[in-house]
Order: sequence, then C-alpha cells, then structure tokens
Amino acid sequence: MLTSVEVCAGAGGQAIGLEKAGFDHQALVELDKNACNTLTLNRPQWNVLQENIKEFNGKPYKGVDLFAGGLPCPPFSKAGKQLGEDDERNLFPAAIRLVDEIRPRAVMIENVRGILDAVFQDYRLYVAKELKKLGYKTDWALLNASDFGVPQLRPRVIFVALKSDLWENFSWPFRLSAHPPTVGETLYDLMAFNGWKGAKNWAKQANEIAPTIVGGSLKHGGPDLGPTRARKAWAALGVDGRGIVDEAPAKDFIGMPRLTVRMVARIQGFPDDWQFHGKKTPAYRQVGNAFPSPVAHAVAQQLVKCLTRRQLVQVAS
Repeated sequence: MLTSVEVCAGAGGQAIGLEKAGFDHQALVELDKNACNTLTLNRPQWNVLQENIKEFNGKPYKGVDLFAGGLPCPPFSKAGKQLGEDDERNLFPAAIRLVDEIRPRAVMIENVRGILDAVFQDYRLYVAKELKKLGYKTDWALLNASDFGVPQLRPRVIFVALKSDLWENFSWPFRLSAHPPTVGETLYDLMAFNGWKGAKNWAKQANEIAPTIVGGSLKHGGPDLGPTRARKAWAALGVDGRGIVDEAPAKDFIGMPRLTVRMVARIQGFPDDWQFHGKKTPAYRQVGNAFPSPVAHAVAQQLVKCLTRRQLVQVAS
C-alpha cells in the first residue's frame, strides 16, 4: 500500500480522498483541536498529531510515497490582502522544508485560485525552483469541484510535484461530471427529514449548484454562508444564508430555510457518516474550510497510477 503524510489536514476532506485512492496515512498534522478530534472520531486508527507544521519534524517519515496538504488560503485569497510570501500564515516555506526532510515520491498541495494571479508568478517560480533543487518537477492546475460531482462552484488550485523520473507517467484528471447535481437534488432528503411540506417545491427552486462554501475566520463572525454577494446567490436558491441551524425545517415551516452543518457537509463532498466534533460554529468552520474529497480523490488516483506504474516497470525490468 502507498503511504502518505498530510499537513493542515483539517476535518479530513483531503484525507478521505487519499484514503479512498489507496493511501495509508502515516501521520495527519493539524493545529486546530476540534479538527483533530474530528479526525480521531472518524478514524481512531489514524496517527493524528496536533502540531504547528512550522515545528513538525518530518524526518521520522522519510521515504513515504506522498506528502500532501491544504495550506492556508488567506495569503493568496482575493478575499484578503493577498500578502503572499509576506503573510505570516504562508506555510509554503514550512512545506518545502518538510519535503526536504521527508523526500516523498510525490507532493500534492491545495490552495485558492488567487495563487495563480500574475502578482504571485515570481513566488510560484520560487516554489518550483526550490523543489527542482530537491529533484522534483512541478505543475499547477485549476480544477473546478463541480467537474467531479461536487454540487458547488468551488475552483481550487492543486500543486503537484513528482520525482523527476516519475513525471512522464503523470497526467491531470479529466472532468468526471458535466452535470453535477443541483442543491435541490443534493439536499431534498435532508430538507424533508422532519416532514417539511414545502420540501419538494423548494428542491425545484434550488435548481443550480451552490456558490462557494466559506469557512469564515477564527477571530471574526459566526457560521454564515458568506458575504452579501454569496447570500444573494443562496437566496436565489431559496436558502437563507445568514446562519446555520441545528435542525431541518419543521413540518409547517414557512419561508426560506437555513442549512444545517450536515447539509453543508454534503455539499462539500463529505460522506454522510462523517461526524464533526464541536459545537455548531467550529463544526461549520471545519466543513467550510475543507478540500472536497471527490476532487482530492480524482487527483490522488492519478498519482497512484503514476507511482504504481513506476513500480511495475521496475519489477518487470
């Protein structure tokens, strides 16, 4: 079985996708206590480490097949100041150090679309140059979650690095779904759970995919579905985006329903049996900041093909 180490693991969106593709997690590193508890709650056998990756020692894991992570987005997000390498939350330097210590055969890192902006071209070249020194070839790709069956407008940038002798065996995944399910199709059963009479009509109105789910800041705000523009998009789908509720609408509910954490989790691609530790606000933030597992799985499958093909060639020779 192929092995992996994942940093900034969050609530497990990427980890689920990697596991499904066939990776055995040797360590999952995450700073947030609630997210660590979520990982342990769902996979007690995983080696979950509550640590800052700036202090994490990768040397004990030298030689694993994959180093993965979803590095913090604010340094490169259009929603922030886009300070890039000058942002204290930029963890690319820590990731490069860990790649040097671990020397994995492959690297997979997720981030926001903003990192592909022209203003960060020099920094992208810097990252590629540093990894080239370590013997890796690299590439960046913009993937839309909706192309992989996720009912959400969620463009994400995936950075892949491979040992130079493996590169020719890798290709990015093709889109799997031309028509992802709508919000109504995705959430009808959950909206109707308490017998809400308006669930069918609501589902017909919610006939598009969702706008991008946002996780919010640890320091500011509660569990809402985003800024004014996002709330308008949710309203067009018949959803009140001003907050998250604990239960589905009651039988005689009238008005625009709000989503539950479970509903948001399904829109993010989490399986229904995945549980989230903590109260409503920290649980929602874990969900909102996650990397949709269907996208992680699609990329991870391509990495598995690449890595195992190389192994088969070596055995045959």
